[in-house]
Amino acid sequence: MQVIVTAFSAYLVLTGAMFLMQRAFLYPGGGGEPDIASAGVAGLREVVTTTADGLRLVHWYRPPPAPDAPVVVVFHGNAGHLGDRVPKLASLLEAGFGMMFVGYRGFGSNPGRPTEDDLSADARLVLDWLGDQGIPAERLVLYGESLGTGVAVKMAAERPVAAVVLEAPYTSIADVAQSHYWFLPARWLLLDKWNSLGRIVAIDTPLLVLHGARDRTVPLRFGERLFATAREPKEMLVIPEAAHTDLFDFPEVRERVIAFVRRYAGRGQDRRR
Repeated sequence: MQVIVTAFSAYLVLTGAMFLMQRAFLYPGGGGEPDIASAGVAGLREVVTTTADGLRLVHWYRPPPAPDAPVVVVFHGNAGHLGDRVPKLASLLEAGFGMMFVGYRGFGSNPGRPTEDDLSADARLVLDWLGDQGIPAERLVLYGESLGTGVAVKMAAERPVAAVVLEAPYTSIADVAQSHYWFLPARWLLLDKWNSLGRIVAIDTPLLVLHGARDRTVPLRFGERLFATAREPKEMLVIPEAAHTDLFDFPEVRERVIAFVRRYAGRGQDRRR
């Protein structure tokens, strides 16, 4: 009996610790301070938005080089910071797209502590800023990576955009957490659930889903279920050899994304839905 009591007590302690530390796991932030000068991208500049709670958040923006070029808004994953995505997505810059690399609160040099509500509000400010620059919805493409797919889905469910690209998306953070921590009631402990499955049906815009078959962080089955639930028009590209962070190492991924953005948000875009 004493063994059972001791084991149960240890389980309760573990559960409590996971509950208290969950946002530290979900939003670890990025080490180091992003350096825009070292990015080596002509025209890339800092943009600052001020949140309702008084935080000044830094983002990186390269305006579209042509008046009718698409602008891709990048919501990155929970590792690193916005500066890490510039070399990864260099092919999109080279394709002639405008790019907004969104800086999260609590990541890189940005102050604050992330929550789902706060990251969502911060994303709205960025999209509002782009609107103030004269970028219309029909030229905006939302690009979500891992954690950022939840942000992209939420924004696209709220407002019109030209297209959405999701890299390694999930149905919800609650589903992913439960699959990793099967021995805990993770689904019920989460404060920030990022329920993309419940929001994807509200998106009436072209969707491209990218996933690696060897992804162990967000297993392919989550991306497949999200894709199956989404409305048309939609496309999915699965790379058999890819895992979670190496999709852009495959040329076909870069080519597919560029073609998709050009089709729906570029010159001569296909407006049929």
